Amino acid sequence: MTRNLDPETGFLQQLGQRVRTMRALRGMSRKVLAKVSGISERYIAQLESGKGNVSIVLLRRVSNAMGAHLEDLIPASEPAPDWQVIRDLLRKATPNQIAQAKDILAGGGASAPRQTPFAGIALIGLRGAGKSTLGKMLAKKIGWNFVELNKEIEQQNGLSVAEIIALYGQEGFRRMEQAALGQLLARRELMVLATGGGIVSEPLTFDLILSSFYTIWLKAEPEEHMARVRRQGDLRPMADDRSAMAELRNILVSREPLYARASAVVDTAGLSIDAAAARLIDAVRPVLHDEAGMFGLRSAS
Repeated sequence: MTRNLDPETGFLQQLGQRVRTMRALRGMSRKVLAKVSGISERYIAQLESGKGNVSIVLLRRVSNAMGAHLEDLIPASEPAPDWQVIRDLLRKATPNQIAQAKDILAGGGASAPRQTPFAGIALIGLRGAGKSTLGKMLAKKIGWNFVELNKEIEQQNGLSVAEIIALYGQEGFRRMEQAALGQLLARRELMVLATGGGIVSEPLTFDLILSSFYTIWLKAEPEEHMARVRRQGDLRPMADDRSAMAELRNILVSREPLYARASAVVDTAGLSIDAAAARLIDAVRPVLHDEAGMFGLRSAS
């Protein structure tokens, strides 16, 4: 016979789960979070297990280290699936835009839906999914430009991703990521875009990806992701972490519901590069051969 948890214990367990999920969404190991927040790794572990009766000050340090909003860590029922997007849009809205939104929500009228120009195909997924390798092959096949969002961020800011995170933290990097995406979209050129694995952790940026691109989740088994990353010599942000595979699985589990919002999924598990590229090309045919011809795209033959 199981006992019902008292409200405080249940709250702490939900809080711990939220911290663990937010950390995984951002691809941070527990060791990295402890270092950035200045809180011991042991205490972070207690917090995530629901045994840490954390003060609001320490919780604020944890949220700041992850570049997250403090309220996103507090267990509460959210009013709508897109609440985080709506909230972030409201934070950036002008007083006039807020007044219009209030009028619409109050039933005072509705404006025409926002039309976002079609920008091409975006590839999402964990590091080691093949976004760069397969993205280049796809772009060459269909005659579009290939763009890596992280390289655009580096070029626009004159710093590597690692340097940006070290200097400005996760929040600063996500801000630059959103700005770089906005500049890419302003070009009004069709492209195959390879995104960073953690782009799904920023609601506004990911919403812009979903509304501007035909989005494809490149999926593989965790062991394949890890093997590919090791071959690339890139273990950030889990370098020297003995539990790297466990962390990677945690990241994947936390991000899967967001990756699953993609227009299509291409599972590359066990496939050669050529076979995976062929499967990716098959996945984009609905866009390239759109029956209405609304995009006027060149087809892949």
